[in-house]
Amino acid sequence: MKNSKNIFVKFAIFVLNFSIFLSLGFSQSLGNSGRFENSFENTTQKQANEMTQNESLPNGYGGVTLGMNIDQAKDSLKANGDFGYNGDRDVSLLPGENRILIETDARDFARWSFLEQCWFQFYEDSLYIITLNLNRKKVDYYSVFNSLCKKYGEPQSFSPERAVWKNDDIQFSLERPLVLKYIDLQTFNSLVGESRIEQTASENMRDEFLESL
Repeated sequence: MKNSKNIFVKFAIFVLNFSIFLSLGFSQSLGNSGRFENSFENTTQKQANEMTQNESLPNGYGGVTLGMNIDQAKDSLKANGDFGYNGDRDVSLLPGENRILIETDARDFARWSFLEQCWFQFYEDSLYIITLNLNRKKVDYYSVFNSLCKKYGEPQSFSPERAVWKNDDIQFSLERPLVLKYIDLQTFNSLVGESRIEQTASENMRDEFLESL
């Protein structure tokens, strides 16, 4: 009888310990699950924020934006003294059809500005590339990079030479030594395609000429 009682007590203790073990393991599992869910939610939220930021990339600076025609861009440059725009003498034709360049320089005419030389390239009366050289005496690369990351999220690509943010319509980059560049991707890609077609045609003509020798 005494042995039976001892066996019963030992069994009761075993059941109690096993129950405690199960409850601790289950609680730990719930804790790990909660941490995983929180981590997953934070990662998902970060990705969603970056996607939203990349969808709203800047399309220009200082009132001058991609897609403007030449007259709209001139008016905006006149209205913003930071560019140092001097009127039509800053406008020139580029090689090729329907290509115009506006080149401004704030170093002589707007010394308070954070800008230096800036270029605005047009194709078929539409502004498709904006290039802004920043004044390295007034601002540095890392300050600009950190500010852009806070505003637009991490860049899609990064190298020692440049950081690039991109969506379906715009490519926005910070390049060394200290240059901001805005590109209308639809116009740019169409011009790249035309250039490749012209290059292929030229190569074919060269091959035909060499074969005729």
